[in-house]
Amino acid sequence: MSPHIHGGKGAEEAGSRRLLTIAGGLMLGGFVLNVILTAALHPSGEEDDHTAIFTEYAESSAWVAVHLGQFIGVLVTLSGLLVLHRVLRGADGPSLVARLAAAATVATATIWAVLQGLDGVGLKQAVDSWFSASGTEKAIRFANAEAVRWLEWGFQSYFRIMLGLTLVLFGAAILASRRVAGWLGWTALVAGVCSVIFGVDVGYSGLASGLQDVLGIVTFILVLVFATGVLVAGVRERGRHHG
Repeated sequence: MSPHIHGGKGAEEAGSRRLLTIAGGLMLGGFVLNVILTAALHPSGEEDDHTAIFTEYAESSAWVAVHLGQFIGVLVTLSGLLVLHRVLRGADGPSLVARLAAAATVATATIWAVLQGLDGVGLKQAVDSWFSASGTEKAIRFANAEAVRWLEWGFQSYFRIMLGLTLVLFGAAILASRRVAGWLGWTALVAGVCSVIFGVDVGYSGLASGLQDVLGIVTFILVLVFATGVLVAGVRERGRHHG
C-alpha cells in the first residue's frame, strides 16, 4: 500500500476523532445548559393544575428568556447529533439508517422550535392576560390560556416521540457502523424508546404522570451517559493517536 493511501486513511481517522469530540462536546454542552436553566429558573409545580401553574408562569419575569435559552440548548445538543452523523459515514457515504437519523434530527428541531414558540411566548402572553383580567373577562382569558396549553401538550407529545425516534435511529446507526463503541448505540436506543413512551403518555395524560416521572429520570440519565460517552470516546481516541 502506498504512503499516499496510508496518509489519506490517517487524515480520515484524525478527522473522525475530531468530529467525535465536537459531537460529544455539543451534545453535553447543550444538555447541561438546558438542565441548568430548567432547574434554576423555570417555575415548577403541578403542571396540570392550571390555575396554580398559570399563576406561577404569570409571576415569572424570566419566562421568555429561559425558554429562549432552552431553545438554544436543545438545538446545540441536536447539532451534536448531526456532527455525529458525519462520524458514522462509511466508505460509500452514510448508510440509510444514518441518513434517516439526520433527517429525524432536523424534524425534531423543527417541532422543538414550534413548541418553544408556543410555550415561551404564546402561553406567557395568554397567562399574563388572564392574570391581569377581572370580572367575566377573566374566565374567557383563562379558557384562552388553556387552549394554548393544550396545543403545547400536542407539540410536547410529538417532540418527545420524534426525539425518541432520532435517538433510536442513531443507536441503530452506531451499532451498524461499528465506528463508535457498541454500548453507546444501545444507550441511545434505550433512551429513544423511553422518550417515545414518554411522548405517547403526554398525549393521553398531559404534562404530569407517574410514568413520566420515572421515564424522565431514566431518559435524563441515559442521554447524559450517551453524550458524555461520545465526548470521552473522542478525547480518548485523540489522546491515543497523539500518544
